[in-house]
Amino acid sequence: MPLSNSAPLAASVIIPAYNEASTLPSCLRALAAQTVTPDRYEVIVVDDGSVDGTAEIAARHGALVLRQEHQGAAAARNRGAQQARNPILLFTDADCEPLPDWIEQMLAPFADPDTVGVKGAYRTRQRSWVARFTQAEYQEKYAHLARSPSIDFVDTYAAAYRRDRFLAAGGFDPSFPSASVEDQELSYRLAGEGHRLVFAPSACVYHQHPATIRHYARRKFQLGRWKVRVLLRHPAKAVHDSYTPWTQKAQLALLPLTVGATIGALVGAIPWAWPLILAGLGLVTAVPLIGQAVHLGWPVAFSSPFLLLVRALALDLGLAWGMVSELVLRLRGAIPR
Repeated sequence: MPLSNSAPLAASVIIPAYNEASTLPSCLRALAAQTVTPDRYEVIVVDDGSVDGTAEIAARHGALVLRQEHQGAAAARNRGAQQARNPILLFTDADCEPLPDWIEQMLAPFADPDTVGVKGAYRTRQRSWVARFTQAEYQEKYAHLARSPSIDFVDTYAAAYRRDRFLAAGGFDPSFPSASVEDQELSYRLAGEGHRLVFAPSACVYHQHPATIRHYARRKFQLGRWKVRVLLRHPAKAVHDSYTPWTQKAQLALLPLTVGATIGALVGAIPWAWPLILAGLGLVTAVPLIGQAVHLGWPVAFSSPFLLLVRALALDLGLAWGMVSELVLRLRGAIPR
């Protein structure tokens, strides 16, 4: 049920925005229509050096507007957290539309005083089969999260933290580029310190997922590239985290093995049975995601094996590029070893 009228100020919703004039109005209208009464939360838009009227749009919708030179989403979120008045920080993005009960659902887990962070969920209205496949990916991961009483992975499209814990941890690391993995790094850090993070599957926002294969592959490549830096800080997460199904980790390993085995078979070094077995194992690991994709339409399900191949290739290439880039940066002394 909604928070009562006698409840104290509860939440500060923080939105980083860089040239978001086209998407921000929908986000702010959704936040204005929450089941929590308006006097129980504030909305802060951090204009990260926009040149398209983002700040003016935010002000017209009644948000508190903070301006800064372009420094990236992590720095913008940190700026909003420092200025926030309330004990709970909620983060979403300008291209998201929270459902009417989003704030209510995000705040509910904080009834447990041990809860430090909360992760919400994505939905989409898109009809593109690539976008719906992306949603199926999230659904597979949400099913994985739902089996854990606590998690170690909170994404900023629907995230909440106790403000004092967030600030004590130093917030997001702004050395990561915008739309990167700084949210993963912070949640790994907090979970590693023993803080309880939980998944709230009913706290949903609508989002525009990548709608083309090119956009989807580029996004996965960038995730792979910057994931390397996260894993260098938290190496145990390369083996296990609460968000990534074992099937995805297996696919990342099976793809180069299958390619290598195929080359070996072509030159006659090994029997063709080996690449066929490895490819078959890859198809087996696709079954859980295909099961999620069926609910989003048979075209999505039938395209899933191909898109899983695209995902594995893009992530593997990103990881490889990230390892080379991080090594070069460390050799140059640009990043402490």
